[in-house]
Amino acid sequence: MAPVGDDADPDPRWGDAAWPRVILHADLDAFFASVEQLDHPEWRRRPVLVGGRGPRSVVAAASYEARRHGCRSAMPMAQALRLCPDAIVAPPRGARYREISAAFMAILGRIGPEVEPLSVDEAFVDATGSQRLHGSGARMAELVRAWTRSELGLTVSVGVAASKFVAKIASDLRKPDGLTVIEPAQTIGALAPLPIERMWGVGPRTLPRVHAAGIRTFADLQALDEPEAQRRLGDAGAQWWALARGMDSRAVVAGREARSIGHEETFGTDLASESEVAHRLLPLVEDVARRLRRHGVRAGTATLKIRLGDFTTFTRSHSLDEPTDRTDTLWDVARGVLRAWAATGFRPVRLIGVQCSNLERGADAGGLFPDLDDERQRALDAATDRIAERFGAEAVRRGGTAGRESPPP
Repeated sequence: MAPVGDDADPDPRWGDAAWPRVILHADLDAFFASVEQLDHPEWRRRPVLVGGRGPRSVVAAASYEARRHGCRSAMPMAQALRLCPDAIVAPPRGARYREISAAFMAILGRIGPEVEPLSVDEAFVDATGSQRLHGSGARMAELVRAWTRSELGLTVSVGVAASKFVAKIASDLRKPDGLTVIEPAQTIGALAPLPIERMWGVGPRTLPRVHAAGIRTFADLQALDEPEAQRRLGDAGAQWWALARGMDSRAVVAGREARSIGHEETFGTDLASESEVAHRLLPLVEDVARRLRRHGVRAGTATLKIRLGDFTTFTRSHSLDEPTDRTDTLWDVARGVLRAWAATGFRPVRLIGVQCSNLERGADAGGLFPDLDDERQRALDAATDRIAERFGAEAVRRGGTAGRESPPP
């Protein structure tokens, strides 16, 4: 396992026969919090928490300065502020994070066309075929780090290995702003001392069973043969046994389409009426519709999610007559589903969400005669999209958010 720093001399070789594949995993460091520090220079080197301040808010991201106090993502915000009372709390800015994410993915695309995003801030790159152009895996990882720093003002940690699993492990070993190369011949030794919690699929519920089987590190699993691993751990045992040795043949899958696009919001206090829910629902519909248009897809199904104060959750789906990305159409569907649910007996609402699925790429074919209402609504959508892109989503909202039953024509 070889750390590579800014002053190191990367291996100039390419096409080394010892490397059957060269896989990079790149992970932006404390992404949301780092973007906030980037856009607010006065916050740099200070603890920053991204999230809301309500009693039910959770931390979406914590800067490394905040992590030193024990703060972490998914922690209740109130708990994080008890640990770090001086932390700056920044509300999330999804549009800004998506903008930076797109630029980051474009940087990775310069290394090779096979880029598989895992989330907005991390992705795999199959760089096997790029060695003639850029040099070794270490050299390519250095390029990713340099480009990200100079063009985005952010740091990224990169792992280089011969498989996706090991590259993902490697990128996490020296965060932040780290680079770790795990040579194929070093793989078993590099993984051996790691706690078994780093294994994909071993989470809080699974961990006690794995520990009870006498396995606490990768080395414990490596010491078994495959049948014994399966006997102790069940069906997952054989897969974990292989991964513990770095055996992972999964390909990097580029251009993976999103299966759904959605947005949800949890409220600090339960919403006590249908009109309050509708007031908060329309901005979610607007956001989802805008994202559909940005990605060039239309939805065939819209789903409304409602969670009550006691955590009882309802989901109601509606299949559209034709796939759409129009805000007014999606709002009519969501509003209708909400009315139908409320008619069964309204109860205070803790969370609402909208999700669009059965996505199709491409525009409507259109008919012989133009649909003037469709043209007008699409012109309205295009205008609001431009305003939101330039000034932020809060700069433009439809009339329904002021309490009207539906958006104005």
